[in-house]
Amino acid sequence: MTKRVLTANFAAHLLVDAVCAAVIVGSSASGLAAIFFVYNTLAFSTQCLVGLLTDRFGHCKTIAPLACLWVALCAFLPLQPIAAAVLIGLGNSLFHVSAGSEVLKHSEGKATPLGLFVAPGALGVFAGKAFPELRPVLGGLLILCAVWLLIEKRFDKSPPYHIYNKDRQSRELLPTALILLLAVMTRAIGGAIAGSSGQAVLWKSLLIVFCVFAGKSLGGLISDRIGIRRMTLISIPMSAILILFAEKSFASGAVGQFLLNLSMPVTLFLIYQCLPNAPGFSFGLAASVLWPGTLIGNYISVSGEIQVILVLLCFGIGLFSILFAERKISHEKSN
Repeated sequence: MTKRVLTANFAAHLLVDAVCAAVIVGSSASGLAAIFFVYNTLAFSTQCLVGLLTDRFGHCKTIAPLACLWVALCAFLPLQPIAAAVLIGLGNSLFHVSAGSEVLKHSEGKATPLGLFVAPGALGVFAGKAFPELRPVLGGLLILCAVWLLIEKRFDKSPPYHIYNKDRQSRELLPTALILLLAVMTRAIGGAIAGSSGQAVLWKSLLIVFCVFAGKSLGGLISDRIGIRRMTLISIPMSAILILFAEKSFASGAVGQFLLNLSMPVTLFLIYQCLPNAPGFSFGLAASVLWPGTLIGNYISVSGEIQVILVLLCFGIGLFSILFAERKISHEKSN
C-alpha cells in the first residue's frame, strides 16, 4: 500500500465518522441516546460478521470507496431517525472493516500504518457532533474522497494480498487472540468506569479528542521503534493512574487518554498476527468487543476505593493480556 492510498484512507475515515455523527445528531431532536445506541450497536457489533464476508469475498479494491459513497448519500436523504441509524451504522461498519483489513494486509509486520488509519475517527466523530449543520458539506467532501480513493487504488501496484508469516496456522494462536480480545474489553470497561472530565466544555472536549487521536497515531510508530512490551509497560500503568485523577485534574485525564490510546493499534495488530489469514475478521473482532465493554463500563456506577480497584484491575488485565500475547507470538515466530 502506497503512502497516497494510506493518506486517502486516513481522510476517508475522518469524513465517514464525521458524516455518521452529523447524520445521527441532525436526524432527531429527541431520543438521541436511543438513536446513538442503535447506530453504535450496528457500527461496532457487526464488524466481525462483515470481516468474515470481506475475507471470503472482499479482494475487490472498490469496497471501501463504495462504502464511502453509501455513507455520503445518507447525508442527503430525508431519512427517519431509526432508518438513518441502521443505514449509516451498516455503512460505517463496511468501510471500517474493508479499509482496515486492507491496511493490515499491506502492513508488512509494522503497526505504524494501522495506527495512522484508526486515529482520525476520533476527530471525525467530534466534528460531526459539534457541527451537524455541516452534514451536506461533509457528505460532498466524502464523495470527492471516495473518488480520490478509487483512483489511488486503481493505480496502486501493491500486491493484492499480503499475509504476515504465511506459514503460521491461525488455529495455533486462536487462544492468544481471545486473550487479546479480553484486553480490549477490559480496557474499555476500565476507561468507561473512570470516565473523563470537562466534556461539556468545547475546548476541553476538543483537547481530549486530540489526545485520543495523537495516542492512536503514535501508538504503532512508538511500538515499532521501542517494542510493544516496553511501550505497554510504560503507557498502560501510567494511563490508569492519570485517568483516575481526571475528575480532579483535566490535564491528568487528557494525558491519561493519550497514553491509553497508544496501545489501541498495537492490540489490533497483535490480533491480526494471531489470525494472519483473516485480516477483516481480525479487525472486526476488536470493534465487536469494544462496544459491549464500553456499555458494561457505563452501567457500573462506583466511586472512591472501589472505583480505583476496578479501574486498576481492568487495566491490569489488559496489560497482562498484551504482554502475554506479545511473548506468545514472538515465540511462535521464532519456531
